[in-house]
Amino acid sequence: MNELFSVKDRVVVITGGTGVLGRCIGSYLAEQGAKVVLLGRNVEQGNEIVDRIKQNGGEAIFLATDVMDINKMQKCCDEVIARYGQVDALLNAAGGNQAGATIPPAGTFFDVEVEAFQKVLNLNLTGTVIPTQVFLKPMVEAGKGAIVNFSSMAAFRPLTRVMGYGAAKAGISNFTAYMANEVATKFTPNIRVNAIAPGFFLTNQNRALLTNPDGTLTERGQDVIRQTPFKRFGKPEELCGTIQYLISDASSFVTGTVAVVDGGFNVFAM
Repeated sequence: MNELFSVKDRVVVITGGTGVLGRCIGSYLAEQGAKVVLLGRNVEQGNEIVDRIKQNGGEAIFLATDVMDINKMQKCCDEVIARYGQVDALLNAAGGNQAGATIPPAGTFFDVEVEAFQKVLNLNLTGTVIPTQVFLKPMVEAGKGAIVNFSSMAAFRPLTRVMGYGAAKAGISNFTAYMANEVATKFTPNIRVNAIAPGFFLTNQNRALLTNPDGTLTERGQDVIRQTPFKRFGKPEELCGTIQYLISDASSFVTGTVAVVDGGFNVFAM
């Protein structure tokens, strides 16, 4: 029982590894003894994160890639297998939004740019499907593993303005449920597929929507806090415990779920 939540020596691959949430989770898991593989596009940031992890006694590498390019993802997978011999967990944390897929405060549905909408769907949804297709293979060969996708509050409610992002995240929740059954019935129940749905955390993607340049809340930010019983935004480190649970043996009978970490936002009632 003492090892129930242990992730020591587990090889954990994180897409979006240079993002605010990805880097925090990666650093935490490395502190817990996991061998962390950060995937992203920003080489400089990726190497800085890895250097910091190593300075703190952790094990990590960074691989530059693009979640929309299956050949690049496969090359990354091959490098991970060559180095560590296995993949124990995949965290699909890559994602984001675009202004063109977000309806302006005074705008309407007709202002949505279809091209931007498609890019947001691709980055978030297809950018989860492709890494899963690649990194699931060594899990199937090993007969064990865990996948955690990143959903959102926008998957539960049709939040105003972020139509493209909401559609993509709703797709991720559905994909998670689909894959949980697909993997357990066609391969092995020892590979689990779950998702985490963060509430409102300040990231590079949403900071301008929720806060003004001087740090005060925008009207939208005020609406979020009003509907969050904890009356604050989440801290990136507050996702780490749930992630550890979902990739450890502590959740060995858990699959197809979307774990909500939102300070009560999704259960807010007037």
